[in-house]
Amino acid sequence: MRGKFFAFVLGGLLGLPAGAFLWYAFSPLLFDEVVAEQLTTAQVVSTGSFRDADRAHQGSGMAALVALPGGGFEVQLSEFQVTNGPDLEVWLSAHPDPAESSDVSSNAWVSLGRLKGNVGDQAYSVPAGTDVSTIKSVVIWCEQFGVLFSPAALAPAS
Repeated sequence: MRGKFFAFVLGGLLGLPAGAFLWYAFSPLLFDEVVAEQLTTAQVVSTGSFRDADRAHQGSGMAALVALPGGGFEVQLSEFQVTNGPDLEVWLSAHPDPAESSDVSSNAWVSLGRLKGNVGDQAYSVPAGTDVSTIKSVVIWCEQFGVLFSPAALAPAS
């Protein structure tokens, strides 16, 4: 009887942290966070289409780097959808077409902050002083695990 109690307590002590981690890491896959921001009409500098990084990390929709009428820049995501995950951020990357995480992490990048939602239209301000001529792609990045979720290679707007 004492052995079963000890096994029960030990299982609880080990299982609780493991269960909490698994919930943190995988529960975002169960829920979509939908955003529906009104995107401003502005001068489009460059655009690109999101694509899958791999079988587990998939994305679609458009990314546009736009010059705002009052000055400054923002990145607009439209018809956007990406596999949800923990600690996702929007990054600008100097890599022209990242295919794996090392392509992003080994090049210059700028974080635009936490992803507002994994589905829907949304906009992110580009920090003042950012040299937008060096920006070649927009990526959805998992900061917690250093994983590329979805890249969009940018091409000059026509």
